Amino acid sequence: MSYIGNSPISIAFLVDTFSGTGSQTAFTMTVAPANTSSIIVAVTGVLQDPSTYSVSGTTLTFSAAPPSGTSNISVRYLGIPASGVTTTAYRTVTDFTATAAQTSFSVPSYTVGYIDVYRNGVRLVSTDFTATTGTTVVLVNACTSGDSVVTESFFVSSVLNAIPATAGSVSTSYLVDGSVTQAKLGTGVAGNGPAFRAYRSGTQAYTTNTYTKIQINTEEFDTNSNFDSTTNYRFTPTVAGYYLITGQIQTSAGTYVETNIYKNGVAGAYSQIGGAWGVPSIQLILMNGSTDYVELYGFITTSGNIGSGVGTYFQAFLARSA
Repeated sequence: MSYIGNSPISIAFLVDTFSGTGSQTAFTMTVAPANTSSIIVAVTGVLQDPSTYSVSGTTLTFSAAPPSGTSNISVRYLGIPASGVTTTAYRTVTDFTATAAQTSFSVPSYTVGYIDVYRNGVRLVSTDFTATTGTTVVLVNACTSGDSVVTESFFVSSVLNAIPATAGSVSTSYLVDGSVTQAKLGTGVAGNGPAFRAYRSGTQAYTTNTYTKIQINTEEFDTNSNFDSTTNYRFTPTVAGYYLITGQIQTSAGTYVETNIYKNGVAGAYSQIGGAWGVPSIQLILMNGSTDYVELYGFITTSGNIGSGVGTYFQAFLARSA
């Protein structure tokens, strides 16, 4: 078929279908219409006047129960309200009918300097009223009973400080504390947790058959300044989590050498070997991120010295957060 002008456009309207029982008056619709005029309701093919039913949310209620029948009730939506959309009122109009001698009017919240006031249809100039509180308007001249006072306020917004939607626009300067801390990372992500590696520079004397703290005094790196290489020779991480900790000692002599990692001054698991080398002690230890600390100890049965260099070392890193 030919048409003068554009071809007609067909649109499929959303339709709900219900079966009447003869006693049921309330039916649950798929979506909530704006009002009774937003739907067309038919019962057994007969259109119903909006006065014969009401809507509240998704509930359609008839004033009298429709007759029993299979799919004999249809609800056709003429339009569906938008959902999941946040709206902002940029213009708010409020109408008042003044009483005799009234000067003050309570209005919805407004931005000072962005409100117009009309009296009996005439826009007042700024010297005719005071609007400095954000919630009230006070007229200079008192009203006569029945005067129409209308306020028109405007919402003010700005994108001056909006962050552009481009790569690299967000830097640590936009974060509350200026950095991405361990607490902001996902569960199980170690991220930039504390890590260190240090070794013994110079030999160290020890007493045989006695646990001796190894004075690890030279740092290769210490990412969070958590290792004390001058006084206590201990690692006290300031981030709670599970740490993989490794230590080894090298000796000038020994028939029995034990390497032991102490936590909070208490011996933990250890490794041992005969000869002049101590095998590494490798442990996964939970640290509370505040008071917990670890130290490297050695137990040797033969007189000699703790060797210097990379053979005697202590190291750790955060394997995962607590």
